[in-house]
Parts: sequence; C-alpha cells; structure tokens
Amino acid sequence: MKYDFETLIPRKNMGSRKWNVMAQHNPNAAEDVIPLSVADMEFRNPPELAQGLKDYIDRSILGYTLPNDAFYQSVARWMKNRHQWDIKPEWLVQAPGVVNALFGIVKTFTEPGDGIIIMQPVYYPFSAAITQNGRELVNNALIYEDYAYRIDFDDLEKKAKDPKNKMLILCSHHNPIGRVWTREELEKVGRICIDNNVLVVSDEIHFDFILTGHKHTVFANISEEFAQHCIICTAPSKTFNIAGLKISNIVIPNDHLRKQLLEKNQRDFASNALGIQACRICYDDCGAWKDEMLCMIEYNYQQVKKFVEEKLPQIKVIELQGTYLLWLDCTALGLSDEELEKLTLGADLYLDEGYLFGPGGSGFERINLACPTRYLMAAMERFQKAISALK
Repeated sequence: MKYDFETLIPRKNMGSRKWNVMAQHNPNAAEDVIPLSVADMEFRNPPELAQGLKDYIDRSILGYTLPNDAFYQSVARWMKNRHQWDIKPEWLVQAPGVVNALFGIVKTFTEPGDGIIIMQPVYYPFSAAITQNGRELVNNALIYEDYAYRIDFDDLEKKAKDPKNKMLILCSHHNPIGRVWTREELEKVGRICIDNNVLVVSDEIHFDFILTGHKHTVFANISEEFAQHCIICTAPSKTFNIAGLKISNIVIPNDHLRKQLLEKNQRDFASNALGIQACRICYDDCGAWKDEMLCMIEYNYQQVKKFVEEKLPQIKVIELQGTYLLWLDCTALGLSDEELEKLTLGADLYLDEGYLFGPGGSGFERINLACPTRYLMAAMERFQKAISALK
C-alpha cells in the first residue's frame, strides 16, 4: 500500500473525546489499548490533506470565510464520480456537522409535540435531536431475524399515516447495524413517506464506506419526486477523518425547503476556513487514500469475523455491508447491559454499548474497525479472555 494504516498516533492528552474517556477509566492502560467506541478513525489523515492545509495557511488569512466556486465544484465532482449523483451548487448548505444540521432541521420543519420516526436501534443523536427539541420519538423498530436486519414496512406505513408524524430521519447506511439499504427498500420507504406527506431526512454521512458486493443509492437520486421530498445530509468528516474541522454539506434540491432551513438557521449553519479547505482538498486530492483505507476496513472486518467464528462462537457478527462500525450480538452470553459493560471495561475494551442505540440494542456491542489491525486484534484477544473467565 502507498499509505500507512498501521502506525498509531496516541491521542492521550490531545483533546480526543474517546481517548479522554478511556484515560479517566484507566490512566495506566497498556500501550496496545485504544478506544474503539466513537466513530472517528485511528488512521493518520491523508498526507495530501496535511500538506494542502499547510500550503493554504502559508498563503492565507484565517478570517471570515465562505465557500467559493472551487469548493462547490469539488463537492459536485465527488458526488458525480463516486455516487453518480448530479448536484447543483445552490443545493448545498454548509453546517458544522450533520448532528448540528439535524437539530436545525427538526426545529425548522416540525413543531413541539410532532412525531418524528426513526428506525431503532440507530445512531443515538437522532433521539437527542427529537426529544431535546420537545418532539415525540416514534420508533419504527427494525426487524431482527437470523442475525440480519430489515425494515418493517407495514409498521412504517401505519406510523406514516398518523397525521401527527411529520418526518422520518433515515440512517443510510444504517449505524450501528451496518446495513446498506437497497434501491428497492429505499423506493418503498420513499413511496410510503411521500404518499403520507412525511418529510425524509436521510443521513448519508457513511455513504463512502461501501463493502464489496454492495452499492449505495442516494435517496434523492432515485427520482425527481424523491429529490423534492427530502433533505440529504453528507460530510467528508467520516470519509477522511476530519470531524474536528466541523464541515458538512446538507443537500436540498427543493428550493422552498432550503430557503426555510436557511431562514431559521443562518447564524448556526456556519462553516470555518479550515473546514472548507479541508473538504475541497479531500475531495480533489485524497481519493486514492480513501480507496486504500476502505481496503483496510474490509481486511479488519474479515479478521475480526474469522476470530469471532473460531474463538468466540457465543458471539454473532452481523454482516457488515457499509460503515466501519461492526455490530456484535452478545445476547447469548446471558448478561444484562450493566454486566456486559462491566465485562468490557474490565477487559480494557472501550466500545459503544448496544443499549445506547435504543430498543433492540440491548446485549449488543458496536466496535470501531478503523484502526491499525494489531490494536484491533489485541482488543479481540482481551475480549476472548474476559468471556472465557465467565465459565
């Protein structure tokens, strides 16, 4: 490989949230212990990005900054070349992050007391964006059978027909379960929502992480009708590990929806000079890094899957189709959520506990695969040792 995905940069005392949490629990953690929880990577950023930002700082002033034509062209090229999606510059709205955008979207297009549908278990900030804004969380629970997930379309239709339910926040790809929804599934979701005047907000931040044999379909790219009935949330932050630079691109083909969002969130939906430049540099110059990185994710997935199948038969690996977040079914251990969390922390495993993702997550663990392989496998060895000690 051209790029280095095996050298770890320890982030203790560097401001990393998940490293700080780990240090608070165990200040003396061994050198091979890293947090595998929050979804940012333990890979070095692309060298082209580092050099590009240095060059920009050397020749610029970091004053108030807006995206320019080069920025919009970069985003449009990426969407066209990587996702076969033709977008117009005027469709783009910048926000500090997708979660920030979701809070603003909920406040703009719903009223207190309105219902917002999500498919749990799902990325937990969805719940926060709903409940912290005084809206009602409506769970269209995913169906889990034979260690695989599917959408409950009958339940979705029933809930979409309730006039109090105004919005669906869709996770595509779905975090934490790792599903890449097929075009046919998305068409069903869209038809139900359009027929019942439910606005679709599709969080597609993981759309660049597509494993072999799967294909991402941008919800807005299905048809013009779908495009006019949705808001698509994207960002370079997951793809290139730049969450700290606070840049996301919210794509809204519908002029009326876009104007509404901007009118109510103009002050909050601001981007910064380095985030804007990082997005442009990544989309222009870091595609090769992204492709190699995805090969590493797939390799790590196969290594963990093999390890679990051979040494931890009690645990079931849910097939990973997209994202770099692996969902493990630990329910056969017969532990409560508290007992499972105590087990993992006792083994110096810093994962995202399944219960965080809502009903249906109890007894599961989410593990971040975006790290050097040897640290990931050291964590799996500790997991095996801890589970063996239960006998």
